[in-house]
Amino acid sequence: MSIRLRTLHARARLPLALLLAAALAAAAAGCGSSENGVASKSASEILAASKAAGDSASSVRIASKASQGQLVLTSNSELSSNGGRAQISFVGLSFEVIRIGNTLYVKGNRAFDARLTGSAANAAKLPPGTWLKAIASGTQLAQLAAFTDLSSELNRVISTTGPLTKGSTTTVNGQKAIELKEVAKLFNGVLYVATTGKPYPVELLKHGREAGQTTFTGWNKPVALTAPANTIELSKLEHEKH
Repeated sequence: MSIRLRTLHARARLPLALLLAAALAAAAAGCGSSENGVASKSASEILAASKAAGDSASSVRIASKASQGQLVLTSNSELSSNGGRAQISFVGLSFEVIRIGNTLYVKGNRAFDARLTGSAANAAKLPPGTWLKAIASGTQLAQLAAFTDLSSELNRVISTTGPLTKGSTTTVNGQKAIELKEVAKLFNGVLYVATTGKPYPVELLKHGREAGQTTFTGWNKPVALTAPANTIELSKLEHEKH
């Protein structure tokens, strides 16, 4: 092979070598995410740090399924600092709630509407697909607004009733995490808290008479909230009931 031909071959290989070097550098950077220090803290300190990180976040997505005997609760929510959306299903009742600022919108199945309006007859007066609209505070829908509040919902989900102990470090869904173990009356639980980046909750598992799985994703990613069409003011519905 001539010197010129060898030079051409070397130049042809050069871009591939550069791409490989860049890929390795990116991989090394990804693997080198700095530890946040929570793994060295006590169990109670880790929980406090995780709650504080969650409270300071601009948004999160929480998916949960929990059961106790025949009772099953499922919920999926997208929460932000200015509102949120949640879909809830429990013992035949299912509903969706959206909060934008201090305005709340709620839509449910017939069983939910009957419970909310006081009777199946009242629920039947609501056109299919109707959303009830109300102020998020100070109305009978106010309790539902809690499902759309990032801070209160997060603290409700990861609150503890039994003693906490620190477990081992592991990886959950690609995220390095530390275990927080809880022994409660109805379950044994494990909360996984991120040990790189912010110490956000990653996953919560419960086993026992009460069982379930909750995942936390989409931290600080935008949550699009849009006011639904086909709304009826709750105050108008209450007036018609009387």
